[in-house]
Amino acid sequence: MNKAASSGTSLNTKRLDDDTENLAHERVPSDLKKNLMQARLDKKLTQAQLAQMINEKPQVIQEYESGKAIPNQQIIGKLERALGTKLRGKK
Repeated sequence: MNKAASSGTSLNTKRLDDDTENLAHERVPSDLKKNLMQARLDKKLTQAQLAQMINEKPQVIQEYESGKAIPNQQIIGKLERALGTKLRGKK
């Protein structure tokens, strides 16, 4: 049995077990969700139509409006141009 391999594994395992850091992805802020939904409804667009306008899948729009998406500034920029309004920092 290789002693070096087995001892290193137990040290890594202990380090992983002791690691209590909360690792979570950033989510879409609630004000951006509301602004996106309101702007889309004001233009009388469906999620699928908006997605087609910005060359993304309808699922992307669904994730942004439900708050499950990881914010991507390029997609948010495309949404702002397609809807003709600012979604970030609207106030």
